[in-house]
Amino acid sequence: MTTENAKTTVEVTEKEIKISRVFDAPPELVWEATTNPEHVVHWWGPNGFTMTIETMDLRVGGVWKHILHGPDGTDYPNKSVFKEITKPHRIVYSHGGGKKGAPGVNFVATWTFDPVEGNKTKVTIHQVFSTKEDLETVVKVYGAIEGGKQCLGRLGEKLASMPLVVERTFDAPTAMVWKAITDCKQMKEWYFSELKAFKPEVGFETQVDVKHNDTVYPHLWKVTEVAPGKKLSYSWKYAGHVGDSLVTFELFDEGGKTRVKLTHSGLESFLPETHPQYARGNFAMGWTSLIGKCLKDFLEKAKG
Repeated sequence: MTTENAKTTVEVTEKEIKISRVFDAPPELVWEATTNPEHVVHWWGPNGFTMTIETMDLRVGGVWKHILHGPDGTDYPNKSVFKEITKPHRIVYSHGGGKKGAPGVNFVATWTFDPVEGNKTKVTIHQVFSTKEDLETVVKVYGAIEGGKQCLGRLGEKLASMPLVVERTFDAPTAMVWKAITDCKQMKEWYFSELKAFKPEVGFETQVDVKHNDTVYPHLWKVTEVAPGKKLSYSWKYAGHVGDSLVTFELFDEGGKTRVKLTHSGLESFLPETHPQYARGNFAMGWTSLIGKCLKDFLEKAKG
């Protein structure tokens, strides 16, 4: 049996349930929302449910224990063991749980995060049960199908309010990457050619006038935090427009390579609902291109 609405598709066979939904967010951000307990606690479960996480040890063999609290006060203890983790594409875990004081149900869940054109992500939850009776129990007693739809709906709401995160690992030492994101001459080669000046000093301010589709967007930056070789933050807003956001680069040395984590928070302050040019998807495409391609190409060329 297959059912679907505008956003969610559900397939049910004798021992399997598969629920899918496409989110307007890149895989890295969806991964962060589904693996960081600080985010998970705000959206996991059907509408009206709250959650207490006892432990969430995200590694193969790690245990995830949590309790869902129903709107009627009923508790649903759950325990999962992670069997496979491939960031940011796939998670597999064995799961057991149910209503407190009642027999539980066991299954194996596989979450996949597939990139979709336009920096979107298709999330698929695939649950496999040992018996037909177990599947029928979670469907009829626990409302698993409708609960799964609502859970993904809440994930969508959470993603809309989260900072945009893009991560990439480069085959270059941290010192080289740090210079690429802080030296004005190098920044002009991969970042914004219009950049006139930049200094990695707290309080430094600059303006970058970027032209797109015959419109000039004056970017106003002010450096707010500097940890040489490790972290750089600056505010990012537009002259003549409401809103203020924060861009943060974090660098992690990984044995001669460098992992870069780019976080852009506060995008909702630009009122994208009424100003579509500031839509989250546009920033996602921009940062994915800048970090994933432009910076990568620049560093490869610099290394020779």
